[in-house]
Amino acid sequence: MNFDRPSHSNTIRSGMAALLMISILFSVASPLQAYQDSHPPEKTSETNEPAGKEAKTGIALIEAKIDTAFGTFNSYLQQVIFFKVPLTKDQLNQLTSGVKEKDRNGTPLAVLWLVIGATYFTFRMNFINLRAFKHSILLIMGRYDDPEDEGEVTHFQALTAALSATVGLGNIAGVAIAIATGGPGAMFWMMLAGLLGMTSKFAECTLAQIYRRINPDGRVMGGPMCYLSVGLQDQYPGNSFMKGLGKTLAVLFAILCIGGSLAGGNSFQVKQSLGAVAETIPILKDNNLEWVYGIVMAFFVGIVIIGGIRSIARTTEKIVPLMCGIYILACLAIIIMQVEQIPACFKAIWDGAFSDNAMYGGFLGVLIIGFKRAAFSNEAGVGSAAIAHSAAKTKYPVREGIVASLGPFVDTIMICTMTALVMIITGAYNDPQYADLIKSDNGAALTSAAMNSQIPYFNYVLSVSVILFAYSTMISWSYYGERCWAFLFGDSAKISLAYRILFLVFVVLGSVVSATNVLDFGDLMILGMAFPNILGVLLLSNRVKRELDAYWSRYKSGEFDNTRSPAENK
Repeated sequence: MNFDRPSHSNTIRSGMAALLMISILFSVASPLQAYQDSHPPEKTSETNEPAGKEAKTGIALIEAKIDTAFGTFNSYLQQVIFFKVPLTKDQLNQLTSGVKEKDRNGTPLAVLWLVIGATYFTFRMNFINLRAFKHSILLIMGRYDDPEDEGEVTHFQALTAALSATVGLGNIAGVAIAIATGGPGAMFWMMLAGLLGMTSKFAECTLAQIYRRINPDGRVMGGPMCYLSVGLQDQYPGNSFMKGLGKTLAVLFAILCIGGSLAGGNSFQVKQSLGAVAETIPILKDNNLEWVYGIVMAFFVGIVIIGGIRSIARTTEKIVPLMCGIYILACLAIIIMQVEQIPACFKAIWDGAFSDNAMYGGFLGVLIIGFKRAAFSNEAGVGSAAIAHSAAKTKYPVREGIVASLGPFVDTIMICTMTALVMIITGAYNDPQYADLIKSDNGAALTSAAMNSQIPYFNYVLSVSVILFAYSTMISWSYYGERCWAFLFGDSAKISLAYRILFLVFVVLGSVVSATNVLDFGDLMILGMAFPNILGVLLLSNRVKRELDAYWSRYKSGEFDNTRSPAENK
């Protein structure tokens, strides 16, 4: 299977050159900001800053201008990604009556796009997310593993690598804010979105296996950029429009993924985790030692990512169970302490899901909040997980798709539910003393406060969880960005190493940069990946259905029952 690298296009070159120039300029500006924070420039009379504010000069001024430029760009991008689609008559009236966008109600376009895709895939694949649940458990247990299969990692390692990128601060902070703003009922819709998202993961990861390329050195190139560029051409032979569309979508996805990897999956994680850790270790903040945290994180990230996906997988298969276990045990401790409240808690979730309580925006408002937070949490439909799952050892693409479907279940239905139960049982989501935290969307602090009310000194446990969540997210997103980088510029060891070094530079930048718009840019890039990915998977869904029907028929006939894992053969 041949992959045409579209890097010779002038448009692509210009776009990537712009991205690199921004990265270089940002790399130069940000480290020096740490020095300027501790050595502020003397005030001069030549300043346009308002009275009472310190004028920015030198590198700080450059960074401020870059931040402003990104802010302008983000504002346009947000108008597309977060365009509020009216779903009710009142919302449509707001759209047509000239109400300002920020004051209108509606469902963000990105969320609606993800939900439409997930719902379609679930019905198109005849609820494979439920039918294959038992089979998926047996697969990650190694029941059907064959060491002779081509690939770089096992089913379990691929799943943990993908989970490490999605299980993160959103499970702690995002859920807390969802419950605080939407009430207990938001959790019901989060769980439903998680179930639907399981099929999105199945479809995209099955395609990643079908259209992956295995290099002579054993390294795998796979993911949306591959099945978009080759899959549409293969599915619609002789159709020049679909061929061009596939390549365009592939390049767009790769560029968005690189931006998301360097910012949202890297610098943003460092900045957010530093904020939580600094509350426990104030010396980092009080003595301008944030850069120390960045260097330490860069060191530990570097010793893993330099080895590629195999090294990443070996690390994530240990870290993911550990970090999930620590957090779930802490949540379970609180739940067990308040076990008598569990029936009332689930009743509140059910009643709130269909309530017309105006306090939380009514039924539709609660639904939107739940689906939005779930979409941001498990990234089902974004396409990132398909890159990790493409490297799994298997001869049956559908088999890896079934393994991948467990991701949203673990992320949203298990871990997010733990956070939600704690918020509801403790009553923190509507406690007046936490009103400021809710108003400022400080979900991590709200979760910490809720748990501290039941378990003294829990903030230390939460700090450990936050570090592990951020760290695991970073090492997996480094692989996603590196594979897209290699897709655009050539899949060689030198090209991959160059990206990994650039990624480590951004780890340090994340600890010292104050340009919030640059960090927000990363999240927008990640959400933007859903547009080319979902469109491509929708167009290729017939191929997925054919592969699924063939595999499932063989599985139900017992053809695979004679397959035994190496451990069982001993």
